[in-house]
Amino acid sequence: MDSRTKRRLSDAELDALVRRAVGTGVTAATELTDGYANAVWRLKLDDGREAVLKLSPPPDLEQLSYERNLLRMEAAAIGLAAAAGVPVAGLLRAGYDDPVLGGDYLLLAALDGVSWNDVKPDNHAELRRELGGHLARFNAVTGEVFGYPHAGITGATWREAFLAMTAALLGDTERYPAPLPLPAAELQAVFGAAAPALDEVTSPRLVHFDVWAGNVFLDLSGTPRIQAIIDHERAFWGDPLAEFVTPTIFGELAEDDPLLAGYREVAPLELTAAARTRLDLYRAYLYLILLIENGPRQYPPDEYARVRDLATASLTDVLDRLVRPFGGPAAG
Repeated sequence: MDSRTKRRLSDAELDALVRRAVGTGVTAATELTDGYANAVWRLKLDDGREAVLKLSPPPDLEQLSYERNLLRMEAAAIGLAAAAGVPVAGLLRAGYDDPVLGGDYLLLAALDGVSWNDVKPDNHAELRRELGGHLARFNAVTGEVFGYPHAGITGATWREAFLAMTAALLGDTERYPAPLPLPAAELQAVFGAAAPALDEVTSPRLVHFDVWAGNVFLDLSGTPRIQAIIDHERAFWGDPLAEFVTPTIFGELAEDDPLLAGYREVAPLELTAAARTRLDLYRAYLYLILLIENGPRQYPPDEYARVRDLATASLTDVLDRLVRPFGGPAAG
C-alpha cells in the first residue's frame, strides 16, 4: 500500500480535528510513516500534552477482508486491556464516521519510551517473561463471539470462526493473486481437516496477534521494563494460543521460552499435541497474511523479498506437519 493512498490532512485540518475531539489545538505535528494502513501523526497540543492521532484509510482503499474497521477493534481492545491491567497507551478519544473526516480516528496519549525493536537491553529474558504475563492478562478478557466482529467475520464456535477467517483471507486472493504453495481450495481443505483440534476452545478470548518487538515500548529510565503494548488493531476473539505465533514468528515455541514461563505465572497453559496442532494452524494463517497482504500493500520488492521467502518456507513446513496425520499431499 503506497503511503500516498493514506488520508492527507493539512496542519489546519489536524488542528480542527483535535479541537473537536478534546477541545485543544495542535502546536506541532510530525507524520509517522512506518505503517501501511492508517495515517499516523505525533502531535504536541496547546495544553502541553503529546498525543498520537491515527486516521482510518479512505473507504475506497484496497484492503484485505479482515482489515475492515481496524480502529474500532483497536479502541475496544485498548479499553479492555487497560481494565485487565495490561499497560497500553491511553485512549483520549475515539471518533467513528466523523462528519468532517468521513471516517474513524483514535487519539492516544503519546509514549515517552522506545520501541523494543530499536534497542537491545541486557535483560532480554526478564522482559520476555514480563511480556508473557501481560499477554496472559490480555487473553483473560472474554467476549461474546469468535472472530473479527468489526469486520463481520465471526462464528458461534471457534472452529466456525477460524474457518471463516481463513476462507475470507484465501478469498482475497481472487482480488490479489499471491504465490502460495497450494491452491486456495486445497489450503482451505487442510485447515478443515485439522479443524477438530479447535473444538477444545470454548470461550472467545481477546488475542492481540501482532505482538512483535516493534509493538512493545520499553521504559529505559531505570532497569528496562515494558511501558506499553501498542497497535491492537489486528486483534480478534479466539484462542489464547494464537498469541504465541507472532513473538516466535518463523520459529517454534520452546518449553524453556521465558515468554511461556511468564504467561504460566498468570494463567495455566499446556502444550499438548492438540495445542501444537492449533499453533500450526495459527502459524499457517499468519504466514498466509504475510503473503497475501502484499497484493493491496505493494511493499518495496527489495524490502519484502526476505519476508516473502521466510513466510513461504515456514508455511510449507507447517502445512507438511498439518497434512501428515490425515494422509494428504505435502505442500510444495
